[in-house]
Amino acid sequence: MIDDQDLLTPGAELERLATGATWSEGPLWLPDERAVRWSDIPGDRILRWDAGTGSMSVHRTDVEFTNGRALDRDGSVVQCSHGRRRLEREAPDGTVTEIVSHWGEHRLNSPNDVAVAPDGSYWFTDPHYGIVQPHEGHPGEHEYGDCRVFRWSESDGLISVIDDIDQPNGIAFSPDGHTVYVTDTAAGLGDGPGHWIRAYDIDGATARRGRHFACIDVGLPDGIAVDAEGRVWSSAGDGVHVFAPSGSELLFVPVPEVVANLTFGGDDGSDLFIAATTSLYRLRTTTRGADTACRP
Repeated sequence: MIDDQDLLTPGAELERLATGATWSEGPLWLPDERAVRWSDIPGDRILRWDAGTGSMSVHRTDVEFTNGRALDRDGSVVQCSHGRRRLEREAPDGTVTEIVSHWGEHRLNSPNDVAVAPDGSYWFTDPHYGIVQPHEGHPGEHEYGDCRVFRWSESDGLISVIDDIDQPNGIAFSPDGHTVYVTDTAAGLGDGPGHWIRAYDIDGATARRGRHFACIDVGLPDGIAVDAEGRVWSSAGDGVHVFAPSGSELLFVPVPEVVANLTFGGDDGSDLFIAATTSLYRLRTTTRGADTACRP
């Protein structure tokens, strides 16, 4: 591994911005609010850190175990709900509505993380954690079989796009939108399931040519973010791992808590916000997130 400190601003140190969560997940930078919104899944609440005041507050409670989220083009937040077993939308006025909860006649498992594709469709992972772990949802049954990655759009409805990952979790697109990366958080070893980030070519509304992109040896790859140069930033049990578009590891940043997910944000898109167990951290980088690079 190359310790590529050029990816971090000179003298950059890991900053703990807020703490007090049970299991932090799904961070999202909201540029209009200059704030980070993230989930405390077992606490069944959504938290908020304000960049202007540096303070943490509770955004909402009794949220049915929300997890990952993404910012839509209209300023609304698309988020995953373990408890409601659905993908949903929170509008800027706070109204929460369902996007999709069924594949055919079957309920989804527990949508985990979501990314907005360049064509405006929503791609989301659907592992089983919310129906098998009572502290992250409600006990339930697998209704459609193996866990999958789905694509949803107004025109096409819900389509299964990836079905060869045991427990699909984090998801993100390359800057050009031609590749989608998905993590597997099954506890596999070696060349079996788990420990892998997988990559797929995007062909319209389908994902093809699935292959192993990178492997994390300590802990499991969970949430991921892609920067403007196509590097993949992955959370794991021991910290943040950064991979080149080729899959070679460039940088490792240790974090003192188990890392669940991360996102780029800040006023210029170069701050990496890290949701790790009880806390929210920030790391100053020299790049920008692929989904923030086009913002003024």
